[in-house]
Amino acid sequence: MIRREEALAYHAGARAGKIELRATKPCLTARELRLAYLPGASVPCREIRDDAAAAFRYTVRGNLVAVVSNGSAVPGLGDIGAVAVKPMQEGMALLCKRLADIDAFDLEIDTADADRFVETVRLVEPTFGAIMLKDLRAPEGLVIYDRLCAALSIPVFHENLQSMAVVVVAALSNALALANKKVEAAQVVVCGAGTVGVGCARLVRVLGVRPDHLLLYDEHGLLHPGRDDLWEHQRSFARDDPRRTLVEGLRDADVFIGASAAGVLTPAMVRSMAKFPVVLALATPEPEITYEAARATRRDVIVATALPRFPNEMADILSFPYILRGALDVGATRITDRMLLAAAGALADLARDEVVDEVSRAYGHERFTFGPEYLLPKAIDPRILVRQSAAVARSAGEEGVARWPVDPAAYEEGLRERFGTGRETMRRLMLKARRECPRVVFPEGSHETILRAASILADEGIARPILLGPEAEIRNAAEELRLEAGGLTVVDPARGVRREAYVEQYFQMRHRRGVMRSTAAERLRHPACFGAMMLHSGDADVMISGVASHYVDSIRTILEIIGTAPGVRRISSHYMVILPRGIYFLTDCAVNIEPDAEALAEAALLTAACVRRIGLEPRVAMLSFSNFGSVDHPQARKMRRATEIVQARAPGLVVDGEMQIATALDADVRSQYFPFSALDDNANVLVFPDLQSGNMSMHVLQHLAEAVVVGPVLMGTRLPAHLIQYGSSVEEVVHLTATGIVQK
Repeated sequence: MIRREEALAYHAGARAGKIELRATKPCLTARELRLAYLPGASVPCREIRDDAAAAFRYTVRGNLVAVVSNGSAVPGLGDIGAVAVKPMQEGMALLCKRLADIDAFDLEIDTADADRFVETVRLVEPTFGAIMLKDLRAPEGLVIYDRLCAALSIPVFHENLQSMAVVVVAALSNALALANKKVEAAQVVVCGAGTVGVGCARLVRVLGVRPDHLLLYDEHGLLHPGRDDLWEHQRSFARDDPRRTLVEGLRDADVFIGASAAGVLTPAMVRSMAKFPVVLALATPEPEITYEAARATRRDVIVATALPRFPNEMADILSFPYILRGALDVGATRITDRMLLAAAGALADLARDEVVDEVSRAYGHERFTFGPEYLLPKAIDPRILVRQSAAVARSAGEEGVARWPVDPAAYEEGLRERFGTGRETMRRLMLKARRECPRVVFPEGSHETILRAASILADEGIARPILLGPEAEIRNAAEELRLEAGGLTVVDPARGVRREAYVEQYFQMRHRRGVMRSTAAERLRHPACFGAMMLHSGDADVMISGVASHYVDSIRTILEIIGTAPGVRRISSHYMVILPRGIYFLTDCAVNIEPDAEALAEAALLTAACVRRIGLEPRVAMLSFSNFGSVDHPQARKMRRATEIVQARAPGLVVDGEMQIATALDADVRSQYFPFSALDDNANVLVFPDLQSGNMSMHVLQHLAEAVVVGPVLMGTRLPAHLIQYGSSVEEVVHLTATGIVQK
């Protein structure tokens, strides 16, 4: 559940809003300033004056989309106006960037007049490579869409009209194939004649559904020629048919597509449909019929909803970013129905392919197989962008609407290199953690950061938090923060029912280390010690601590009570560093100050195992200031020896060293100077020779490169316990907890 305070804090933050503009070229020196503006900018200006298409080569236009709305039909809010819709618009721009690396700029146009709206967008056409219309009231929004398509020489995409329609066609194609039914023979009923419903009806007709097999209903019944309340875009679907009610229309129907409201479809209606019926209930926040109710009605029904907690989630994010990506990359002049069908076909085909391991691992190793409960690929599937954008680009070239057609194979490879793995990693981790949802104990239970993080973890189903501290204090703190504490378990170390048992266990563990029974009782009053004993005794599955304590003290508690795993010499750590186009694991940046070769090799092997649990294949670089013996120094020899140890213990692991960081991360350097290197691709596990170099490198990335840094993740402990550095944010605690759950 998203609370009002959380949403407002997210949108306000240190910097208001969700998007910003950034320079993509250096502009530091006087010469660079002259290149950027005058006289430098005058040169491409002349080129564009002589050839308007040159704007796509010398400016951002080819990757810039305008997200345009007047706020007249915002889902769940209605007509809220141009200013109020801006947060929704910024959100759409953010999704475009995050999912498809599209620079999107929101335009809120304060008019309900179609003529003024169209003219405003027409006048700003030279700025953008495409226009995306969003949340416009029907029928005016459809009129605006048609007029802009006719007036502009760049793609116009109506998100409400086309996004869900593409997803519907993909799911419908696969569902009909499973039911062994031909598209042209299918009897289809669409409930809801607004923009989304009309969009679905339009595209399923393009797919091959016969006009005389398609019935469209709204709240007044069937759209038929005798009605005088239909607008132009609805009239093309009006049919003179005696089945004027939805109940009548669904008898023996093969397909129901809902774009209306909750509860419209009853179990009796589903029972009246033909064999192997397809029910696509798209209404939100509650569908026309719930997934459980539809499946309970009859065994042969194929069901999909827009809800993520059930199979076959119908989400518009499966289509619009990738359609726009493909259209932009070929300089399309418009988006055609064939391009939309190509996008839908790519989605449908991907659902039939074997699911990649990283998706399966994100869902707790659940095996997804094409069938009634797997009609569409999961939104985290990294292949969606490549497959769908390439299909759209190819279709644009075939139809002759691409300014510069691309070679499909080369384009797909370029997309893979452009986006890397970093952008989806944390989302996959969250999904996998949600599958496990273990008990996580937080010793600093009344700390504001921990309380907020624990509330999010409980709300999202990522973990079952256990907060340590006086119950009244924690409950009062939660109330002051306006947090819902219902999903949180509170245990007071001073009064817990298991306290005496923990004291006895601790005494037995440490009585030959100078600990008397009275000392054990005193130490168990410390929440960190109590939390570690909960973990040791099996009363918690993971411990996260340290947000308000010194790192050395926290790690000492873990060493005393949890200790190392069998076969591990010493615990170590790594940080997961997420960049927009890649993800890296830095070892050891938090525990071992001056590790020897054995310790470095052990840390490298432990990190590689963690990387595999996340769903990635590790490629390890043992870092040094030396490249393969170029300097004969003890530090370089140490890294060389550590490499040899790793190679001997894990022959199948890709590892090499000693090497400089440029060698580890630059394929051109390796191919030109070190063609013998075992790294067939750039390293993603970077093992530093000591804590000082690793820790400073990590902080440089965090503060100067604005990387998302998760950690430190402790490795080699007998049980999963991790330490938060003091000053960590709520998001950092959530990220570390999810990562610790997945890697435990």
